[in-house]
Order: sequence, then C-alpha cells, then structure tokens
Amino acid sequence: MRTRTLTRGTTVPTRSAAALAVLAACAAVLGGGGPSGAAPAGAAAATTATAPQAVQQSQDQSDSCDIYGSVPPSSVDGPAVKAIKGKRSLVIGVDQNSYRWGARNPNTGQIEGFDIDLARAIGTAIMGDPDKVVLKPVATADRVDAVQKGRVDLIVRTMTVNCKRMEQVAFSKPYFSISQRVLVPKTSPAKNLDEAIGGKNVCVAKGSTAADVMDPAKGAKKDARAQLTVVENQLDCLVLMQLGKVDATMTDDGLAAGQAAQDQTVRIVDGDVQPEVIGVAMLKTSPDLTARVNQVLADYHASGDWGRSYDRWLKPYMLNDAERYWPVPH
Repeated sequence: MRTRTLTRGTTVPTRSAAALAVLAACAAVLGGGGPSGAAPAGAAAATTATAPQAVQQSQDQSDSCDIYGSVPPSSVDGPAVKAIKGKRSLVIGVDQNSYRWGARNPNTGQIEGFDIDLARAIGTAIMGDPDKVVLKPVATADRVDAVQKGRVDLIVRTMTVNCKRMEQVAFSKPYFSISQRVLVPKTSPAKNLDEAIGGKNVCVAKGSTAADVMDPAKGAKKDARAQLTVVENQLDCLVLMQLGKVDATMTDDGLAAGQAAQDQTVRIVDGDVQPEVIGVAMLKTSPDLTARVNQVLADYHASGDWGRSYDRWLKPYMLNDAERYWPVPH
C-alpha cells in the first residue's frame, strides 16, 4: 500500500430530496440488515466549489497545540456537573447517519453504534441513571455551534480534535485514532488516492476535517484540480455516489469503513491523509465536566467496555486491529 501521510495539524446539483431519501433508506439493506442512517436532509442543498487536491498538507499545519492535552481525569462533581444534574438531564449530541458509529435502527427506532455506546456510558456514569441521558442528533457542521449555544452538553460524534476547534470548544482525552480516507464506487478504475481525487468531483461534509483538507484556502495542494461538493452530513456523500453525482468521498477511515460495509458497491482506495484523533467536545468554561468525562473514558477503556464495543460494531469493517485505534500520545 502506498501511503502519503501528513503531519498532524489543526487540522451539485442533485436529484429531488425524495429520491435521495429513498436511496438512503435502500443503502441500509446493503449492509446486511443493520442499522440505517436517516434520510439525508442536506443532500438536496449541496453546494459546489473548485478545490485543489489535498494529499500533502492541511490547514494550520504550523500550529503546535497538543491534541492529546486535556485536564486530568477526576470523579469529583464540580459546578458544571452539578448544574447538569440540577436540570435532571444530560444532553449529548450524536450522529444518526453513520453506520456502525451512530445510526438509527429501523427495527427499534433507537440510535446505536460505537459512539452511542460511549455516549450512554458517559451519560450514565455522570447522571447515575440512563433515563436521564438524552441523545440529540446533530449535523456535522453544527457540532461546535450546538455546544457553544448550549443545545447540547457534550458532543460524541466522531469529532476530530484539532487546533482550530480547541479554540472553540474543550475536548476530552482522545478516544479513537483515525486518518482521512477516500471512498469510490467499485466500478472506479482508481488504484490510489491521487487517482481517486485528482481532477474528480469529491464529496465532503460541511464542517468536517475532510472539508478543511480539501479547501484551497486552508493549505490544500495546488497541483491537481478537484471539484468539491459540500453536503450537510457525510451520509449524503454516499447517496450522491449512488446517484453518480460525485466520483469520490473523503471522510475519516472509521466512517469510510462504515459506508463500505453499508453499501458494498463502494470501496476504500489505498492511501490515507493526515493521522488524527477524535474526542468528546464540550464548553471551554466547564473544566470539571471535561475532567469527569476523562475519568469515564479512562474507566471505560480499562474495564474492557471500549474493546467490547469495538468488537461489536467496528471490528469486521476496520482496516487494522483495535490496538491501532486507541490513542497513545506521541
């Protein structure tokens, strides 16, 4: 495998919305009857831009923030945690569109997946009662805004930790290591990342790290032109590939593996971009909540629950063993 790795940094016209909704629903069947993502509300409003290929560098690569840095773990309930307990519910922003990470099961109506297991574990540990945990679907582009405006207390939604976001929200210790990957239809002749996105129409989710990686204004490489299609949620990209409206999708390898499992007419090409980590996001003014979440994360991993959730939801679809995905500070 030829891998081109970046240094870690801060890192369309479509058919009708009804047609997109039908295709999104059909995509779930391709995954062997597992949970489905919701209909892609943002796909019909997708926008286009022209962007260069981005396989060498990403935005703000000169920044030197510590993406592994966070407050020390603590089981003490400080003022932020006490305030949450006082309102008798902990609201956690999650995904409902990402197969195996956070997707709504059509048979039960419940959202389930790796991130959902973690969100419930955090919520139950803090509140002491799973019934006081509220899971609220949040779009990719709305994650920071939802935290800052108090619509959610936490975000557990494959959110990359980077320098820019660390200025906007606080992050827990990372709980998963990822990198950016590219998906193409199995009919595509592309053999590697360069062939998959060079001069092609590439889909990314608004507000995602992939969108920054592909944005010419944020350091994308300028040697091979690519047309960029921006949508609200990453599942919309899968639908657009099914429609033949885009040639490729860039997203993190966890979500890429989920999409490849959900729809077996797409595949991940060789080569990745920019190693990263993901964490739980919350207000910067609530360090005691961050400390409490970090304690839950440490306990969750030490107890084996992290590994059991990985085995249940992700192991059959990821490209490496579980040890590759638990973050270890460098």
